[in-house]
Amino acid sequence: MEFPIHWLIVLVVVLILFGGRKIPELMRGLGEGVRGFKEGMSGNHPQTPSAPPAAQTSAPAEKSSEEKKS
Repeated sequence: MEFPIHWLIVLVVVLILFGGRKIPELMRGLGEGVRGFKEGMSGNHPQTPSAPPAAQTSAPAEKSSEEKKS
């Protein structure tokens, strides 16, 4: 079985764009995304509590800074 040249070109382009150090991080993120998708499709939800979104935590800080100005 012969290795198609287009796959080699794709691998070279990925290495140039992301560099060797970023590829493991990208693959880890891709794996977590696929795992989360599978859990969502099967109905299994992780039991660990999730952190609150950043928008909710920053909103009270903005109000308190506005109150200080008043």
